[in-house]
Amino acid sequence: MAKITQVKCIRTRHDGSWTIVKVLTDQEGLYGIGSASDMYNPEAVVQIVEQLLGPLLVGRDASRIEDIWQTMYTSGYWRNGSTLQTAIGGIDMALWDIKGKEAGLPVYQLLGGACRAAVPCYGHAGGSDLQQLKDEVHRYLEEGYSVVRCQLGSYGGGGFVDGEGVRRPEQPWSSGPVFDEAAYLNAIPQMFEQLRLTFGMGVQFTHDVHEHLHPIAAIQLSKRLEPYQLFFLEDVLPPEQIGWYRQLRQQSSTPQAVGELFSNPQEWTELVKERLIDFIRVRVSKAGGISACRKIAALCETFGVRTAWQEGGENDPVNQAAAVHLDMAVWNFGIQEINHFKEAEREAFPGLIERRGGFLYQSGKPGLGIDIDEEKAARLLQDDWSRTAYHKPYKLDRKADGTLVRP
Repeated sequence: MAKITQVKCIRTRHDGSWTIVKVLTDQEGLYGIGSASDMYNPEAVVQIVEQLLGPLLVGRDASRIEDIWQTMYTSGYWRNGSTLQTAIGGIDMALWDIKGKEAGLPVYQLLGGACRAAVPCYGHAGGSDLQQLKDEVHRYLEEGYSVVRCQLGSYGGGGFVDGEGVRRPEQPWSSGPVFDEAAYLNAIPQMFEQLRLTFGMGVQFTHDVHEHLHPIAAIQLSKRLEPYQLFFLEDVLPPEQIGWYRQLRQQSSTPQAVGELFSNPQEWTELVKERLIDFIRVRVSKAGGISACRKIAALCETFGVRTAWQEGGENDPVNQAAAVHLDMAVWNFGIQEINHFKEAEREAFPGLIERRGGFLYQSGKPGLGIDIDEEKAARLLQDDWSRTAYHKPYKLDRKADGTLVRP
């Protein structure tokens, strides 16, 4: 079996926000790649990979994926943090990539084989007003999607107010639009009422609340959306308030999807066991890679919960490939979020996942089926990431009085 000789990180994309882990072995030409991207703490993940985990793994048998995962998990004593889990996830993907190449099989075949011909995915429709949103939905339906996420502008759209409708304190902390929970609770049900009148009940819709609401408002919104039969309502509660899902389930039958901020098993285990959610939305790299997510999927299958692995517009093609291999092999798969990549990005990652209509297709090549052209990946970099890596905090919304709105 191949032994690990080096673990390194490759920073790419125009702003250096993609981090690709490359695990090299003592067998000529045999290596694996994985995703360890973190837009907000990229260099922190790089240091964990190259200073902590990489030296720990050199000389180890690359085929012992589970033992290596457990070794990495306890390597820093403190565990389940998002940066450590991302570093573990990137290496884990690369090891599965190596195993697939050694076997001459795609990773999903090693996970039990295909459960479906292709992977259904959903489009992201948005608009600054209802007509723009309808036009976007039309476009996605014409492209072959059967599930469409609908947003009025950005996250929280429909809940932002400005001008004379806002009563601000003296010396306000925000001069632009502010988030108003009551406005949002009215706008989103009205949005779906109009969408159903236009498109009927045959189209599947989702919506992402992005955790902007207080718990009782989350329950009110879920109840008000019941007549519009959503495919799911995403992240209606923040991780700090997941205990409210018990009351939410008692009050509303709107399907719930949650998890893109989860990295600790204790965040999702009780939600699944108590059947309080319908879709698990963790990102494959953030949960610890393919090894961790196949266990999450098995737990979810037992309790009737489906997978909907999170991608996000800032994520890279390697994480998407890992998600699709899981999707192919997991029986209780629900839907897959997708990303769209520029032509230069596609050229830097030969073999990346292809979308045709409303379905995703993996390349059929051994391993993850995707590679990285390091020269082309280097040419993607436009900014000096060493100076900008920590200067991109998540844009936070505020209420009229200045209170921050999570996330």
